[in-house]
Amino acid sequence: MSAYYQLKQREHLQNGTLISHYQCQIHCQGAWNPHEQHMAPAGGILAHELAHFSPRPELRIGRISYDILGLIPFGEFSIQTQVIRGGKTIELLEATMIANDRPCIVARAWRMQTQDTQPIAGLEDGFVAPPEQLPIWDGMKCWPGGYIQSIQARADATRRAGKGVVWLNTQVNMVEGERTLDFVKLMGLIDTANGVVPRVEPGQGWAFPNLDLQVHLYRQPQGQWLGIQATQQYGSDGIGLTSSVLHDELGPFGRAEQILTLRAM
Repeated sequence: MSAYYQLKQREHLQNGTLISHYQCQIHCQGAWNPHEQHMAPAGGILAHELAHFSPRPELRIGRISYDILGLIPFGEFSIQTQVIRGGKTIELLEATMIANDRPCIVARAWRMQTQDTQPIAGLEDGFVAPPEQLPIWDGMKCWPGGYIQSIQARADATRRAGKGVVWLNTQVNMVEGERTLDFVKLMGLIDTANGVVPRVEPGQGWAFPNLDLQVHLYRQPQGQWLGIQATQQYGSDGIGLTSSVLHDELGPFGRAEQILTLRAM
């Protein structure tokens, strides 16, 4: 099975920082620029590093916040991961992707203590039709790049510009020779939300890249399919927002937000 990234080397520093060195494979190529990575697999590889960094079974990741500092170069890069706020019940991790001697993404993750809250559990996010009930959708093929070619999509018939439900899957591993956790696989698809219900199609004179990705998880995601119930809104002064309820095959598990910079091409 192919992979998005090849691991070259890992270094453990005395201060507790882990540095992992990677090489991009064609499947992580971006849609806006052939010389950059797509943020979806880039977010996945950062989630991979965060999930495997000194794991603690009594804690799980409840939020990942990604800030995209600029173009994410295609090629070789490293990820530096460390604890920036330790604790018994909550812990804040930071993973920084560095390419061409500069940081390009900073990801911060809160690990949170788990316990049995079934007696008070309750959700307001509704269920959507599962992927096996929806037709194959080739609407993503309007986007170029190796990443888009690596994913499969199914869409609800009511999907339209600005709003809709799309399910995504991929057969590509995150790291060559390593098992991809369900959590990592699904985190590596979430950024695609910005392209599943675009208000303007690629090549129609506008770009709308996101500057961040905020993911909040009220349940640990499972399985191979990511459902994105997306709404995309454009303001009148150059700023937009893509908001998504996130689903796996068991139901909703969290939400994502992406702030957009709207630019005339």
